[in-house]
Amino acid sequence: MRTALVVGTGLIGTSAALALAGRGVRVHLLDRDAERARTAAALGAGTDREPEEPVDLAIVAVPPAHVAPVLADAQRRGLARGYLDVASVKGGPRRELRDLGGDPVSYLGSHPMSGREQTGPLAATADLFEGRPWVLTPTTETDTEVLNLALELIALCGAVPVVMDADAHDRAVALVSHTPQLLSSMIAARLESADETAVRLCGQGIRDVTRIAASDPAMWVEILSANPGPVADILAEVAGDLDEAVRALRALDSADEDKRGGGVAGIESVLRRGNSGRARVPGKHGQAPAAYQTVAVLISDRPGELARIFADAGAVGVNIEDVRIEHATGQQAGHVQLMVDPGAVAVLEGALRDRGWSIRQQ
Repeated sequence: MRTALVVGTGLIGTSAALALAGRGVRVHLLDRDAERARTAAALGAGTDREPEEPVDLAIVAVPPAHVAPVLADAQRRGLARGYLDVASVKGGPRRELRDLGGDPVSYLGSHPMSGREQTGPLAATADLFEGRPWVLTPTTETDTEVLNLALELIALCGAVPVVMDADAHDRAVALVSHTPQLLSSMIAARLESADETAVRLCGQGIRDVTRIAASDPAMWVEILSANPGPVADILAEVAGDLDEAVRALRALDSADEDKRGGGVAGIESVLRRGNSGRARVPGKHGQAPAAYQTVAVLISDRPGELARIFADAGAVGVNIEDVRIEHATGQQAGHVQLMVDPGAVAVLEGALRDRGWSIRQQ
């Protein structure tokens, strides 16, 4: 791939453009908001001038409701040899493109499974897709050259290709992306009118659950509007679980011993099913989940402290598999939770203590 056109210079479009431009591809940037295209160009994502001749691949990075019209217009103008979109919904845009008289042969639907709470070109990074799945939804009509261009794009962005049926993809993202967004927002909404004393008690658990609630509402309205049925189906199942949990909790509050026993069984069932489902979430590099142990270290909020603790771990040959920071309320300190292989716990704890770190017992 020598040339590409990115239509839509938000987070995903600009990130793809940065990755391609960084690997020598000449990238052209288009956006209905010319200022956003200029911003992306200033970041090094390409040029905001339209291509003078057809590019190898056009990447349409606009909201789902606009994908088909933008694609159909680009095809009519002959802007590229191949076309793909990166919207988070696949079935609807493909059907709409056909209804608009678009060409299904030169088009391939795709969805990079990566993102951030922030939006816009200033939130973009060239490494946004590295190691992440990138779904492709080819059909029997898809031209082989277009599929090859898509695979080259994914390779240049450092992502991992995953081939799926478009409607199966939409059901899958309803479960793993769209419904979690709504549930996170619903939990965060409980904090809106909560007493300030309660809010001050927020710890890592509520931060984890509500992280994605900071996402742009307008963007998510567009996404959910393009995939309402599958999301509603999953929410209905969750609502059933919520009803059962409410009944079980009410039973726990009963003076009747048998009812309390039933309540315990109901809550335990929900928690155990959650354990089972969580165990299916892929681990590092998409491999089977690994059982890590946590070493919690008291750390002050000063520049260089994280770098120092990582260096101390590396000095004794311990690989940090994951890390979280739990900030102390009202203090310039907190605990950094280092997830490591169980066999490395004793080595790491000993080394950190020798270097003056305070270890919190788990």
